[in-house]
Amino acid sequence: MATTNGPSSTGASLIDTEIFTSLQAKIDEESEIRDQLKALVENLSKQGRLTQSILSRIHNVPSSAIAAEVLDPSKQAIQQQVQTVQTLATEASKYPFYKWNQLWQRDIQHLISSVQLHRWLETGQLMTVEEVGSFFNVPVNVKDQDTFHITIEDYLLALCSTIEELARLAPNAVTLGDYARPLQISKFIKDIHAGFQLLNLKNDALRRRSDGIKYSVKKVEDVVYDLSLRGLLPKEEQVSQ
Repeated sequence: MATTNGPSSTGASLIDTEIFTSLQAKIDEESEIRDQLKALVENLSKQGRLTQSILSRIHNVPSSAIAAEVLDPSKQAIQQQVQTVQTLATEASKYPFYKWNQLWQRDIQHLISSVQLHRWLETGQLMTVEEVGSFFNVPVNVKDQDTFHITIEDYLLALCSTIEELARLAPNAVTLGDYARPLQISKFIKDIHAGFQLLNLKNDALRRRSDGIKYSVKKVEDVVYDLSLRGLLPKEEQVSQ
């Protein structure tokens, strides 16, 4: 009678259970890494809520009081976040960046936006991605190493959020009697919008967010136009119109 090469009918296992023991060990290891990184990200998120809360005061604080009531306290809050980012960067760089970066991506974008807004309120200038990396003391747009870094997409998405916040500030500044601020904002976001139009964006989320900048531009233009009709623009600004 011919013998068969099929599964044994004696009840003996043909699969080494060590395969699954090894898999479970890998699962446990990844879970431990995730928990470790999430703890740092949760701390960053908590600190970020404080930073954003302080910066949100720009909508109800007169321009003359912004330095003392917004910029100084938010600077301290931002510095605490930067310290957390540096700790996160050290820890996260031990592991593949794109395997774990979704854990902190949103909070990093929020922080970049906060830093950009703070810089604009101080100087009226755009903070470049290289300046952001230098401020955080972390690499930017790394291609040749698998390490923690700020991506171009994170920077641009954060900039979209900054523009939205400035567009919200324009009418609120008018309510507080600052008629020059909307024109400053209008000039800035028009320049940013022109810059975005030079980009060939492949990221769908980023392309959708950048498309929204034109609505922010229109919103601020309407505020400036209304001020012009009412004769409330500062005289030197009316001349430059």
